[in-house]
Amino acid sequence: MKRTILLLWIVAFAAVSCKGNDESQMAEEPEQDSTLVDEAVAMLEPSKAIALTVDEANKLAQLPLDCINVEYPNKLNQTLSGAGDIGEPKELHPAFYGCFDWHSSVHAHWTLVSLLKKFPEMKRAEEIREKLKSSLTAENIREEVKYFSRKEESTFERTYGWAWVLKLSEELGRWEDPMAKELHQNLQPLTDLMVQKFKEFLPKLNYPIRVGEHTNTAFALALAHDYAVSAEKEELRMLIEKRAKDYYLNDDDCPIEWEPSGFDFLSPCLAEVDIMRRVLPKKTFDLWMKDFLPQLRNKDFDMEPAEVTDRTDGKLVHLDGLNFSRAWVLYGLSQQYPENYGHLRALANDHVMYSFPNLVGDSYEGGHWLGTFALYAIQESNKEI
Repeated sequence: MKRTILLLWIVAFAAVSCKGNDESQMAEEPEQDSTLVDEAVAMLEPSKAIALTVDEANKLAQLPLDCINVEYPNKLNQTLSGAGDIGEPKELHPAFYGCFDWHSSVHAHWTLVSLLKKFPEMKRAEEIREKLKSSLTAENIREEVKYFSRKEESTFERTYGWAWVLKLSEELGRWEDPMAKELHQNLQPLTDLMVQKFKEFLPKLNYPIRVGEHTNTAFALALAHDYAVSAEKEELRMLIEKRAKDYYLNDDDCPIEWEPSGFDFLSPCLAEVDIMRRVLPKKTFDLWMKDFLPQLRNKDFDMEPAEVTDRTDGKLVHLDGLNFSRAWVLYGLSQQYPENYGHLRALANDHVMYSFPNLVGDSYEGGHWLGTFALYAIQESNKEI
């Protein structure tokens, strides 16, 4: 993408950051803060990570805070065996009833944990703590586990929601905080259930699911692998590594030029890269990439950020999420193997900066989940391999 076009987005980001969420303010022509513009331009330097400030953390926290206790609208994705199964979202899912759907509620909690862990001085830190403690009680988690015991719901949230539970558990487990330790313990029965579900499902899944939405196998494997490594779950780690190789080792010439599909928030090609860089040794990964996506080594490789035409459409706004998920894969690859892929950081920055301005004042269709994707991308920008 041409840098002149990108700088227009940066200026927009700086302007929106100054405005806040008041619609009357949004209608006014704001004074641009040259410092914010300069900082945003600096974020594009290929050698630099995107630095998340406490002010930006406060803005990102607003998105999950505005939805984790919002019961409606709600997409339950429930399978009914009879009228008795029908219930209010908060009754069915006392921990994860907000943010429109179950998986979005789970990763909204992850977002709050991640931000509070990094920025304990955040403006609404005590409110975040209270909300986390209210959601992630031992009793609420028992009810969540109980829901999965319904015969019709054994595959509920397979595998996207399963993976985000493990990501939440990983984040809590890495936090040396008394509250985090308590919440981690409360969550453990659901975490254990998700681990068991992966162990039961992966041996039966003969063919990976290669799509740009929730059921993408490679995405779930990457999150679950991170958890397995962090929590020292060797059986799960080895199973994931075996199945990833079974699924993807013989893949050649991924048609990344066919992407994106209209509703994608994940890249089928790049999601494979993300799991395979985790499970293959360097020499094997190098050989695999030469067959799978050789063009990524090209210093001139480019890929336009996906364009969203209507952010009030819950499906079309997925493409902002695609920009963030592309970015986190490119960041991970460029940091793990900078000698071959370091140039991809600039492309990742392009994707983040294209969609990041859209988070502020976004509609509920995007606001209830996109903050998580933005945060995950920024974290990967700063992550040490």
